Amino acid sequence: MTRLSVNINKIATLRNARGGNIPNVLKAAMDCERYGAQGITVHPRPDERHIRYNDVREIRPVISTEFNIEGYPSDDFIRLVLEVRPDQVTLVPDPPGVLTSCAGWDTTTHMELLKNVINLFRKESIRTSLFVNTDLKNIEGAALTGTDRVELYTEPYAANFNTNPEQAIEPFAKAAELAASVSLGLNAGHDLNLENLRYFNENIPGLLEVSIGHALISDALYYGLENTIQLYLRCLRP
Repeated sequence: MTRLSVNINKIATLRNARGGNIPNVLKAAMDCERYGAQGITVHPRPDERHIRYNDVREIRPVISTEFNIEGYPSDDFIRLVLEVRPDQVTLVPDPPGVLTSCAGWDTTTHMELLKNVINLFRKESIRTSLFVNTDLKNIEGAALTGTDRVELYTEPYAANFNTNPEQAIEPFAKAAELAASVSLGLNAGHDLNLENLRYFNENIPGLLEVSIGHALISDALYYGLENTIQLYLRCLRP
């Protein structure tokens, strides 16, 4: 079964809008785990507009499920990862101030940067994943960096799913096949939701993990967090 990692950034966004500690990000992480999520994802950004660096430090010791930290490999981010030692770090090519992740790595252009950072994390036994699009050259390049996995940027799939699901899934299936052929594990994330997740999971061979935040937290406003997590898990069952 493909694992579900819940991105709790939006919980922090709501907290930060008012100040104080409501909703409680730490409790949300523990609740997601208790309700069946197999992973917790956070994506701290330099301006800390949602998840803060200290949130990351506080979450690590209170969850036993997989902890995945996403972010651009700035010096501050690298220091945080080495301090917290998550189960997985997902490297994302986000420039400062970007609203949300909107592209994958050009692995050829950034090869040396990625090799150096991945080697640093590998020495500390931290699994790495690179956020990439379905361009096959970028997946081939990812394999040369030493990364353990790639995470497919699924916004194009989500945008085209309702119009033509077969066409929308095709480049992702090809990317998955290539990733397997070069011994890369496969994750996916961005704009996956209750409408398009099951089809994606059923048609992508070797999918290990999906990271879902915005849609899942939004659905939780209507269905409740526990029920929503169960609904997403059902989409991932064979």
